[in-house]
Amino acid sequence: MGGKWLELLKEVAPRLARVAALFNPKTHTGQYWDVLEAATQSLGVTFAKVAVEDDGGIARAIEAMAGEPAGGLIVMPDSFTMTHRETIVALAAQHRVPTVYPFRVFAASGGLMCYGMSRVGAYRDAASYVDRILRGEKPGDLPVQAPTKFELVVNLKTAKALGLDVPWFLQQRADEVIE
Repeated sequence: MGGKWLELLKEVAPRLARVAALFNPKTHTGQYWDVLEAATQSLGVTFAKVAVEDDGGIARAIEAMAGEPAGGLIVMPDSFTMTHRETIVALAAQHRVPTVYPFRVFAASGGLMCYGMSRVGAYRDAASYVDRILRGEKPGDLPVQAPTKFELVVNLKTAKALGLDVPWFLQQRADEVIE
């Protein structure tokens, strides 16, 4: 996922030279760091981890990214960023920082784009497990499953406000384009 977020951000903002990953150290596990660091090297982008714990930290992090040219932001998936999504989306827009988010709700709230697991798909998969258990299968016998459906949502209105042109082929790959 981490490499895909960076690739998508680079497609929309080709001059991207720096990217920061916004996360809360109390709620994020760090499982994406190795992949992100490898992807930044292959794409020629510098990478920083930016730990934030409150609205003030979010504002300082986004302002710092906006203070230098060719910067972008990756918002990590965790409960903190979901709780503060309106603040994050508003500040990224205000400071004109291209940002990729982990869930559709961010793009629907005005974020540039998201790529992540389909929450509807995950709930559907969970329902099939519940059905199997209610039919008598033992939970311990069921295999652990990873998400199978991922969605890409691009917000063209936000891209235009940021002065970015979303490539046509990226719009075609998107599951949803918000205009």
